Amino acid sequence: MRVISGEYGGRRLKALKGQNTRPTTDKIKESLFHIIGPYFDGGKVLDLYSGSGSLGIEAVSRGMTQAYLVDSHPAAVAVIKENVEMTRETDKFTVWKKRDIQALEDLSDTGERFDLVLLDPPYAQQELKKVISRLVELNLLAETATVVCETDRHVSISQLNPKLSVSKEKVYGTSKITIIERVD
Repeated sequence: MRVISGEYGGRRLKALKGQNTRPTTDKIKESLFHIIGPYFDGGKVLDLYSGSGSLGIEAVSRGMTQAYLVDSHPAAVAVIKENVEMTRETDKFTVWKKRDIQALEDLSDTGERFDLVLLDPPYAQQELKKVISRLVELNLLAETATVVCETDRHVSISQLNPKLSVSKEKVYGTSKITIIERVD
């Protein structure tokens, strides 16, 4: 696993050991960033189920100025911190060990608003509609925010908040990427 492009392009990333984490493949990551970017002119990214930090680090490598990398598992947080150290720009990253909804509530207290939100939860524990609703309710999305969900190919994300709309879906093997845009 590596950073595909941008400032940190080509740098290797550590992955979480074991079978409990399913890192986004380089192929899917590259395709995803070509759909939503591929490069950014600043902005903030929230990687809520960060795993190794790969997606959030890729977003900063491609031009986002600040990333929150959140995971609830101690081993994942340790790997995220190692991968952030690899960037040699640790001030661009905030790493939290928190559960999803708690992190969102804590973020609402900071006044942060995100241009890009990456949601790639463990497939067996997906409550994406609830998480997406909380993002809107807590006013965590910037005016032109994009939310990216990586799910099992059979998961359908619909009946979203009226402020959001699914703009694209793409299937890669057993995974599906859903791109959601803020429309209000």
